[in-house]
Amino acid sequence: MTNPQERPTNVRLMVFALGCGTSWILYLHRYTFALIKPKLQEEWELSNTDLGVLDSAFSICYSLFQFPAGVAADVFGVHLFLGIIILLWSLALGLHAWAPNSGALWYVRALFGASQAGAYASVSRLSRTWFPASTRTTAQGWMGVFSGRIGGASANILFAALIIGVMGFDWRTAICIFAGLGIAHGAAFLILFRSSPSRHPWTNRAEVELIEERPPKAASESTPEETADKTTIRQILGRMSPRSIVNLFSIVLTSTLSTIADNIFLAWIPLFLSKIHGLAFMEMGLYSSLPLLGGALGGAFGGFLNDRVILRTGNRRWARSLIGLGGKGTAGVLLVIALLASYDNPYRFCASLFFVKFFADISLATRWGAVTDVSGNASASVFAFNNSLAGLGGILAPIMYGIVLDDYIWKTVFGTVLDEEYKWRAVFIIGGVMYGLCAASWLLIDCSIPLVRKESAGEAAGD
Repeated sequence: MTNPQERPTNVRLMVFALGCGTSWILYLHRYTFALIKPKLQEEWELSNTDLGVLDSAFSICYSLFQFPAGVAADVFGVHLFLGIIILLWSLALGLHAWAPNSGALWYVRALFGASQAGAYASVSRLSRTWFPASTRTTAQGWMGVFSGRIGGASANILFAALIIGVMGFDWRTAICIFAGLGIAHGAAFLILFRSSPSRHPWTNRAEVELIEERPPKAASESTPEETADKTTIRQILGRMSPRSIVNLFSIVLTSTLSTIADNIFLAWIPLFLSKIHGLAFMEMGLYSSLPLLGGALGGAFGGFLNDRVILRTGNRRWARSLIGLGGKGTAGVLLVIALLASYDNPYRFCASLFFVKFFADISLATRWGAVTDVSGNASASVFAFNNSLAGLGGILAPIMYGIVLDDYIWKTVFGTVLDEEYKWRAVFIIGGVMYGLCAASWLLIDCSIPLVRKESAGEAAGD
């Protein structure tokens, strides 16, 4: 039996740091493309639509490979799968610096998207395996949202403001530096991580029991995570109720609408500050990081808020739904206010966007928690399925915004040409509408309904 006086080890804290680091590197790498867009337009004379197509190359492959990658994470375990794809996407980032033209860059972007697919599904699985249910959404908020948004903000500050703006390196050298950081992190992950607490040589039984929130047991007894059967895709499809299907696709809807709105912050803010307000690389990097910092704080706060509200009310369903509704709804309203009150001043406008993203990203940890709530042992697969379909928004959004920012659509459909200022206003209005629709869709989600109903005794016996 486990010694009741045995103190739990703290390997989960190292795993938490690895999860945060993975999310940070993921977005550090992903957000660099938005920062090199002004340079690509200068060097290769690309239109905004051309840039949107390059963004969509990432999104297409990111979406297509999400579900297979999530299944692979569930079947083969997070350890080798996530460690290998960190190395792969870091190498793909480095290839951005070597692409000779936009055609070759399209394939590099596609490889980058394919290799990043499955990363967050793996982190979702990691959070389910390594953290107690009572604090899991808080951990997800820090790993999945805070660290990711800080990674995006770090890209703006480190890449644009420091490495290029202060140190004077060219953008290709900066890309190679970032790729090297990713390779180092991937190697560290492979060395230090294991797919479950019971398999890690540094954990003791007390820590395993703490994570699983169960009474002490004999060291020889296996854990639920080890003995639970893997849920196959066939089982998922065969045991889904009509309401659970509605539930799943409502989560997908919130993800899709949020992805369309968030693409503005992922791909277009630096170009907006450069083209409309004429900010140089240093200022562009600093001020475009403000919305991402707001998102980072919102994500961390959202995870904590979910766990506290669920603990206080005991109502997981409405805690999730109302936090999602309030966060996205407030973000949409604040984006409209920012357009009306501070659009002409880039500094005030970016400060306003800090609060937009703070409230928008409160609901990201909520969505992570909802997916974990409904998915059971197939958490990585379900998370990847959600991201795969939501990736359609990631494919559509950059092309749509690029078209809105170019003259062709306005000449063809409306017979006129808008000033650049009004085309950018249209982009932000679209984002605000997406946030509003996303807020409303949270009312359709009931995270207390499992995706796969449990088998009855008769069904399990084959009756």
